[in-house]
Amino acid sequence: MRISVLKLFFFFSKGNPLHLPVVKGFGRGSKELGIPTANFSEQVVESFPSDISTGIYYGWACVGNGDVHKMVLSIGWNPFYKNIKKSVETHIIHTFKEDFYGEILSIVIIGYIRPEKNFDSLEALISAIQEDIEEAKRQLDLPEHLKLKEDNFFHLPEGKIVNNH
Repeated sequence: MRISVLKLFFFFSKGNPLHLPVVKGFGRGSKELGIPTANFSEQVVESFPSDISTGIYYGWACVGNGDVHKMVLSIGWNPFYKNIKKSVETHIIHTFKEDFYGEILSIVIIGYIRPEKNFDSLEALISAIQEDIEEAKRQLDLPEHLKLKEDNFFHLPEGKIVNNH
């Protein structure tokens, strides 16, 4: 899936938004799964190239001008929940003290973990997500990925800092 990651990079590097506001999602991440996600608006999701593979990706994320954290990102239809709309959901591998709806989330997608798939149970879905998180951590600890954590991309212009994140 390296091609999908390259397409996403090309899409973003051609002037498309990289720093995006967080919106309310389906309300399942924290409540049902115990894995909170930051979601992008339908307009942002619809603007992604249509030939980008659905599935689970990993990379770096930053809220406002806060610290940069590891993340996993789901692009797709969430077959377990039978979504009728495509979504892009980011799980930042960090515990935040409060929600950050409306704040700017900056992401760098580095690699692909697996295609999206359906699960027989909620427990199987949660287990797969936990495995994805562990794989993201392993990959992001590699020296070639760690260096991207310090990229200037994550430093927003003054006035974009929100709630000290």
